Amino acid sequence: MSNEGVQLYFAQDGQDGYRKAQSVQPDMILMDIHMPVCDGITACRLLKATPATRGIPLIFLTAAAAVEEKISGLSAGAIDYITKPFNFEEMRLRLCIHLKTAIKPVGEDESTERLAGRTLDGVLFQAARNLLLGKLHEPMNLPDLAASVGTNARRLNIAFRHCVGITVFDFLREEKMKEARRMLLETALDIGTIARELGYSNTANFSTAFRERFGMSPTQFRS
Repeated sequence: MSNEGVQLYFAQDGQDGYRKAQSVQPDMILMDIHMPVCDGITACRLLKATPATRGIPLIFLTAAAAVEEKISGLSAGAIDYITKPFNFEEMRLRLCIHLKTAIKPVGEDESTERLAGRTLDGVLFQAARNLLLGKLHEPMNLPDLAASVGTNARRLNIAFRHCVGITVFDFLREEKMKEARRMLLETALDIGTIARELGYSNTANFSTAFRERFGMSPTQFRS
């Protein structure tokens, strides 16, 4: 992670992590489930119950792979659940998705051309993101989406890779799964309705996508 340019802070256990998160205010928290003193589920609930830390995205990175453990972790407030052994590239992409996108300040030594290019990436990403999130039930195809923000499909994918490290398609798929998780937790809508709201042609396709992403069916997660 350090090689990716990330500044890391380490905690010894859940209690230590809870204290440090309040003082450091990190952009994201990676946490195990099985820890001494204070386990991950308890620490997650504490973090989500504390105003200063409840908005920090938390991901469980753990060997606890049972469905019941995944449900407990996601229900406690984690935005994702990655089981060991994990693929680092997959984890890096998930982190890119979950972290808030921000255009970094440009130093005085950077050229106007680089500044314009970076700004354009941010503008294209934000415009396309807003269109996608506004119509998850009926997303545009890539050429139409690109045309709507004044560019082409290849250039739009480049903008997404620069801003969040993934393609437009991968970004859309992840946003659908995040919204599916929220709807299953926070609404009483039946699974078929949720599938339609997210643009899936049938419940089976939605259930397959959810299982691939979270390791359990929507029914298991909700129950």
